[in-house]
Amino acid sequence: FPMMISLVLLFLPVYDWFGMSSTQLLIYAYITYIFYGMMYTGVNIPYGSMATVMTNDIKERSTLSMARTVGAGIGQMAGSVIFPLVVYSVAANGAKYLDGHKLFAATLVIVGFQIVAYQLNYRLTRENIIAPAKKKGESSVGKTLASLMKNRPFVTLSLASMLLIAGNMFTNTANGYLLKNYYEMPGLQSLVPIATYLPMALSIPFLNKLVMKFGKKELCGFGAFIAAGAYLVMFIWKIPNPYIFMGFLFLTGIGLSFFTMEVWAIVSDAIDYQDKLTGRREEGTSYAIFSFFRKMGQTVAGVGFNALLGVIGYVSAEAGAGDVVQQTPEVNNGIYTLATLVPFIMYLIMALLMQFGYNIGKKDAIALKNELEERNAKRDEAKSE
Repeated sequence: FPMMISLVLLFLPVYDWFGMSSTQLLIYAYITYIFYGMMYTGVNIPYGSMATVMTNDIKERSTLSMARTVGAGIGQMAGSVIFPLVVYSVAANGAKYLDGHKLFAATLVIVGFQIVAYQLNYRLTRENIIAPAKKKGESSVGKTLASLMKNRPFVTLSLASMLLIAGNMFTNTANGYLLKNYYEMPGLQSLVPIATYLPMALSIPFLNKLVMKFGKKELCGFGAFIAAGAYLVMFIWKIPNPYIFMGFLFLTGIGLSFFTMEVWAIVSDAIDYQDKLTGRREEGTSYAIFSFFRKMGQTVAGVGFNALLGVIGYVSAEAGAGDVVQQTPEVNNGIYTLATLVPFIMYLIMALLMQFGYNIGKKDAIALKNELEERNAKRDEAKSE
């Protein structure tokens, strides 16, 4: 409930209700955004680590990971498709503007759905893997961090996931600039989410079977190589037709769908590996560090793209005359290079990390599961004696 309260406060139309000055509004925005970020983190970390304690079955973890990804995708699509239709109003001059009151009303609707969803999640889920109680002083954040840095699959997966987030955010932003400036068809931007989410939807019926046959690590590494290869072809070819370009985006979506859909199952295996190394289940801290790496990916994408735009000489609307700035051919070619070469590098490194750095393959995951089950059974047997 604190997270929902923070969300309401974040979008409260305080200017209309209380007549705040610009400085007061800025201070209010900083405070409420930080408050919301803290509350969201407080919910997201235990929620994300739940899969680890709900089941250790490989197929069931894969299903949970898919369910989380699909649910997140539905939420994102609703926000990007439905909300723009309801939160804008038309001014007297015919221009559309973001209506704060409509935005607040939409926020209240979201909060209503959140209350229902979180209550269902609380009442309908169960922790089936119970860790033994820790002795006082046995574990600390410092000890956990030190041991996590020795956990090869966890470190490798965290770096790969950071690159996945950075690559996805970078390409989403870059494609908007590319379609607007290089292809001069900004209307195609609405097709980009389809190229991203449709491959995921198509893979759902087959993903569990593929995981059981080939393994999570193997699928994710192979898929990342597909995405990297597609971007390499796009970079070398300098595709002249935007529809062919969209076709290649669909191909990259196929490759990345394996990692995107299975990442939450893979991190559960990496946390199990931590249990093997230390004898302690440290889901909360482990998942918090993993989430931090993913946040770093968002930062790298945002800061990196803007910096690279400056390097190629992109001129923003604020710096030019009028609302529209015509970019030079050199800048447009630079945008194409950014939109294809940078993702190629990111996804290639990600593929190499998963293929040669992450060391829990199909057979290793089965052996890890059996080892932990045997150890826990012996521990429970010793307790009962």
